[in-house]
Amino acid sequence: MSETASTRATRTSHDRLSITAPALLTSLAPLLTEWLPRQRWFAGKGRPITGFQLVSATELLPCAAGGATPGLLHLLVRAQQSAAPPGAPQPAPPEGPADPAAADCYQLLLGVHSALPPQLAPAVIGRPAGGPLHGRTVYDALPDARLCALLLERLRVPGRLGGLRFRRVPDSTISSGLPARPLTAEQSNSSVVYGDAYILKVFRRTAPGLNPDLELPLALARAKCARVPAPAAWFETDPGPGEGEPVTLGVLQPYLTGSADGWQLALNALAVQADFTSSARALGHATAEVHTALAGTLPTTELYRPQLDAVAAQMNERLVATARVVPALRPYCGRLRTAFDELAALGHDGRAWPAQRIHGDLHLGQTLRTADEGRWSLIDFEGEPSRPLAERRRPQPAVRDVAAMLRSFDYAARSGPSGGDPWSLEWARRTRAAYCLGYAEAGGLDPRSAPELMRAYETDKAVYEVLYEARHRPNWLPVPMAAVRRLAGAPASRGPGGDPGPDLDGADGRA
Repeated sequence: MSETASTRATRTSHDRLSITAPALLTSLAPLLTEWLPRQRWFAGKGRPITGFQLVSATELLPCAAGGATPGLLHLLVRAQQSAAPPGAPQPAPPEGPADPAAADCYQLLLGVHSALPPQLAPAVIGRPAGGPLHGRTVYDALPDARLCALLLERLRVPGRLGGLRFRRVPDSTISSGLPARPLTAEQSNSSVVYGDAYILKVFRRTAPGLNPDLELPLALARAKCARVPAPAAWFETDPGPGEGEPVTLGVLQPYLTGSADGWQLALNALAVQADFTSSARALGHATAEVHTALAGTLPTTELYRPQLDAVAAQMNERLVATARVVPALRPYCGRLRTAFDELAALGHDGRAWPAQRIHGDLHLGQTLRTADEGRWSLIDFEGEPSRPLAERRRPQPAVRDVAAMLRSFDYAARSGPSGGDPWSLEWARRTRAAYCLGYAEAGGLDPRSAPELMRAYETDKAVYEVLYEARHRPNWLPVPMAAVRRLAGAPASRGPGGDPGPDLDGADGRA
């Protein structure tokens, strides 16, 4: 475990522990080997960890022994993994690197203290048996409000610290002393709310390059699109000359106080059998406005036959890989593949389809509606975190976002206590139709004009959901499997998603 170039480049008076980085990592490795695979955001589940490589170490607060206050240590660590053991279920794309020898890089913020208050006991990683932190308790720092407050102060004052660079939008004013409230929901990243003013998202799995969750909101702010909270500050790695692109580590954005997320609003409506079509129609408007702004401020392209063939081939590869580890999917593969064949056929007559930057992981949980005005906003532009960063930054047809939202309405309808009953399925049909109508009214591509695209992207999303649920929430697997059965028997001429998809011929979205 030798010191890397990045570690050497960040060795400064503010980066005291990097000098003993090999001993530090050696002492932490046994603890991280046990702790990392238990985290929701760890992407390499099912493959043993064989070692670690330290990318950088920065001491944000002194970690010296005997201190009365906790120390704070920032690490970027690559987790090296082998293939799954013989006989174990083999991992499949899109989660985890395709090459078993590849190593994912994780951002770790570690608190260091001689003793912890009881409320932080769930965050404990362990006590190193040697090295510079010997005998002290090391824990995940993000559940600790005291240490989260330090991150806000760093973001308030732009500058460099060790291997990190803190940046702030020039005209933003960030108040000091805002109380930190770490969010406890398990996600692919970690978030902290400061007062009622800001929310900080900390990316756990990192890659070189500008994260879309910073890049796209910055572009939308330039375009004066008010549907997305504009970033106020962020932090990233500070690579030395010739060491590649910075890595986006965290983004601070306004916290939309008094807003409710679309997923909970949809479940509330289903619980009392209330109409949701007007809300869905307005959400379609918001989505189209965001797509229009992105197309106007970032480069666009067109997909011809070679590109459409490649997209269809990737969808087929994901289908085959997922069926390899989820046997329940196998009986439907042949019929699902027809959706991808129809997508490829779109380019055979010389036609081209526009592609642009999109949200990439759009669903009801990525939307917020204000209580007073009923105005929708879109959040979390990272895309599907399990997919490579280069893929997430690639221009794609905007209908991919639309298809993903259609899946989200179907998920909501099948997730409640009476999920899947006739009323809930009719709710989904009408709500999906209203969303598509609102999207077309606001200038987006009318879904009725691209049924092959819509079916292919909705099918690809359902396959992704099957893999996700099989790995993380097996009890939820029947939800995407219901969509698989429906899509397997639904030709594109029956509309996006087939029955009970939206009645797109003359549908007005009203209950």
